[in-house]
Amino acid sequence: MAVNQLEGKKLTKHLDENVKLINEILGVGKSFDVIHRELHYAGLDFALYFVDGFAKDDIMNRIMQYLGKLEHEKLVSNPVKKLLGQHIGYLEVELTDDVKKIVTQVLSGPLALLVEGEEKAILIDARTYPARGPEEPDIERVVRGSRDGFVETLIFNTALTRRRLRDPSLRMEYMQIGERSKTDMAIAYLEDVANPDLVELIKKKLSNIEIDGLPMAEKTLEEYLFKNHWNPYPMVRYTERPDVATVHLLEGHVLIYVDTSPSVMITPTTLFHHVQHAEEYRQKPILGAYLRWVRFFAMIVSVFLLPLWYLVVNNPSLLSKELQFIEPNKVGEISIFWQFMIAELGLDILRMAAVHTPSALATAMGLIAAIVIGQMAVDVGLFTKEVILYISIAGIGTFATPSYELSLANRVVRIGLLLIIYLFGTVGFIIGIVLWFLLLVFSKSLDTPYLWPLIPFNGKALLDVLVRSPMPYKNKRPKILSPDDPDRSPGT
Repeated sequence: MAVNQLEGKKLTKHLDENVKLINEILGVGKSFDVIHRELHYAGLDFALYFVDGFAKDDIMNRIMQYLGKLEHEKLVSNPVKKLLGQHIGYLEVELTDDVKKIVTQVLSGPLALLVEGEEKAILIDARTYPARGPEEPDIERVVRGSRDGFVETLIFNTALTRRRLRDPSLRMEYMQIGERSKTDMAIAYLEDVANPDLVELIKKKLSNIEIDGLPMAEKTLEEYLFKNHWNPYPMVRYTERPDVATVHLLEGHVLIYVDTSPSVMITPTTLFHHVQHAEEYRQKPILGAYLRWVRFFAMIVSVFLLPLWYLVVNNPSLLSKELQFIEPNKVGEISIFWQFMIAELGLDILRMAAVHTPSALATAMGLIAAIVIGQMAVDVGLFTKEVILYISIAGIGTFATPSYELSLANRVVRIGLLLIIYLFGTVGFIIGIVLWFLLLVFSKSLDTPYLWPLIPFNGKALLDVLVRSPMPYKNKRPKILSPDDPDRSPGT
């Protein structure tokens, strides 16, 4: 029986009928990990349901040992009420007569205890999930700073956030999405800071999602929330660092936590949220500003270096006499454009191979790709030395981009610019730049302009993006979020 067929079904006073129904729904006897125990305490029959691997054995054993000592007269009248109020000493318990809720809760981890002659079951949230320890995220490493990171368990992630933000106005609103998966998720925001219209918009979009499951967790949610399927640029920022998540909560953003995912979604975001890194705030302001400008330069190089070089190679008249040395001495057996396309394809293959290669072998694979394949490709005339040089610099700029999603988007733009120059020359390059800029101008993330504070222009906010400001001077929250409390410093 499907869960969606259980609407309105209630428990009866007959334990055998309740057991028969729930056994059929949960597949007791068919699924080895769904456990049903028939118990007898204080002259009453009980039925206990749980999923093996989710229940905390020590808590479950202590409850059962205590129940085994009860005498019949202690449970003569209102046994469920007495059990709940006097004899089950665990805090996270509740009553329900809804069969659908019982089934969903058991499959989520809590225990369900049914009692003969009672129309309500006791749900005991004594669950635990298999989880790894909080470790520093690989893609958001810092030289100095905390080494903990989000994991795949929702309650761990919310606790890591609350450890850093002990504000009574921090709200963690629980939701479930997925008709079959019943995936747990939480919406986090500061109630007296975040724009209530933004909070309601996100909650409405989430509640309208109709899907059977979220096997890919937050990535599936992103596609339902933003629906810009053919725009390569990320409309949401992901983070695996609790400190980064807390910073955005204080600014007025709304965060979305999804169980089974170590990444938290930060909404809404602009392009400039994706070009900042926690390392900039772990150094002195002047050093942070320097690191930010180096990173900006690397990202600009990753997008424009190859198209510009390819453009001047096709149009040598664009080069001044002082820069003519960058022209290739030898074109090679294949045109420059196809050399770039093959090299771009090779970079992506190398990146995917690195992901699937064990760490112990990754260094060896990189040496083979860089020295053996690269050198041989030049020797046989497949690539020129200049192509290898510039594709390597562009690749390094891609890897220096703090947001993985943004780096992939920039790579697509780079390839698109190369293609349009190949087809239309200088005019194509100008058209490509204009189309790329218009794409960014008209993109929005939950009604937030993607290029803010550049468009619409906000000088103070743009200066804060370009130069890492000292924290004592950051006393205002971003205006684009329309926060209820615009001041970050008490008394301002």
